[in-house]
Amino acid sequence: MENFAKINFLGASGVVTGSKFLIETSEKNILIDCGMFQGLKELRELNWSDLPVNVPSIDVVLLTHGHLDHVGYLPRLLKQGFSGKIMGTAPTLAIAEIILRDSAKIHEEEAEKANKENYSKHNPALPFYTVKEAENTVTLFEEQLPDKWIVLSEHISYRFQYNGHIIGATFIELDINSKRFVFSGDIGRSNDYLLNDPKRPEWADFLFIESTYGDKLHPEEDVEGILTEIILETLEKKGNLIIPSFAVERLQTLMYILWQLYKKNKIPNIPVFVDSPMGNNVLSVFKRFPKWHKLSDEDYNAMCKHVNIVASYKETWETIDDKRSKIIIAGSGMVTGGRVLTYLKQLIDEPSTTVLLVGYQAEGTRGRQLQDGVHEIRFFGKYYPVKATIKNIASLSAHADQHDLINWMSNIKNIPENVYLIHGEPTALDAFRVKIKDTYHWNVTIPKITDVEKIVL
Repeated sequence: MENFAKINFLGASGVVTGSKFLIETSEKNILIDCGMFQGLKELRELNWSDLPVNVPSIDVVLLTHGHLDHVGYLPRLLKQGFSGKIMGTAPTLAIAEIILRDSAKIHEEEAEKANKENYSKHNPALPFYTVKEAENTVTLFEEQLPDKWIVLSEHISYRFQYNGHIIGATFIELDINSKRFVFSGDIGRSNDYLLNDPKRPEWADFLFIESTYGDKLHPEEDVEGILTEIILETLEKKGNLIIPSFAVERLQTLMYILWQLYKKNKIPNIPVFVDSPMGNNVLSVFKRFPKWHKLSDEDYNAMCKHVNIVASYKETWETIDDKRSKIIIAGSGMVTGGRVLTYLKQLIDEPSTTVLLVGYQAEGTRGRQLQDGVHEIRFFGKYYPVKATIKNIASLSAHADQHDLINWMSNIKNIPENVYLIHGEPTALDAFRVKIKDTYHWNVTIPKITDVEKIVL
């Protein structure tokens, strides 16, 4: 029998989003990540198509981490006939469960709203998946410990290794017939506020590495100084500071920094409202898995006490009506949905408002439009003028930059047979390709969505 591995690039290939990589072998078929596409309309439309592979033949899904662009397609996978196990570390599965339930609820609410207000071209508008479908997905979850080799079949085993980025995140080492396939997932940064430094692989015959910031170095910003200045300006304008935030990691990092600034007397006791049901649930994951982050119990409790948790939609409106200057942290990070839309709809046309973007803004998202200086923005079928000041702190990203990525690869003792650059936009991918060639002289390939590569082992 021929020993081979057939790699199907089903997402995050030539683009940043929708991570899905199917490895077909004579023994097992393994899907690495199962994310939904976000951003550009032509990418989002791909979510509604069935995968161009035999889904019922997939034996197992291995998750690098719990972000939507790595887990958000799982309920659709079940709809197409998948019935195997979904493996990840305990915090990854906890995050994935929160994200799937939350996004299912949002899908249902948006479909209902679109049908009620008649602004969808689909009649009726349908949710991408339902809460029930998300709950069915969670029943297939199975926790695995990091650093431990798990045997899948006679010639296939895998291991999860700590990778920073968000709580529970890992890179995956997959040994097939004595060849090692390394999937980086999303790589975190060194000296993170909340997380330890990522581990690094020591061997890779085939390396699949993210390239989100393959063409960039994070600026050497004084995050605390910039944030202090923005907050003091907000107070002076008697306005509101709205921070659209990713619910996982970024929101908790912002809470920590704001608490630290207050503790150090850098800012007065300006009210901080955290309005993200999902973000609140993620806080409980930090509580449950203390070994996966740096926060002590004492710091965690003090940080939580410093903020006002918005618990209901009624409280969202009470927060908007509150005339005091305040900081509002609300999901989602790329302004694609969530509670932040309600705040921006009401406050983005006021010059006293400041909107602070604190992470990667994918092409086609409202966050990218705001970053690029758009003069008006569309929410729920209507346009609103942008009179707010838009600011950006690039260095709070949870992704490794080009220097970090090159460093992450530096422990690899062999010369990989091939390096596949994934999870990046075209300019980032090409710049990173050149950098790897110049630094390591390794073979580098940039696959596209639906590419298939057969590797004889």
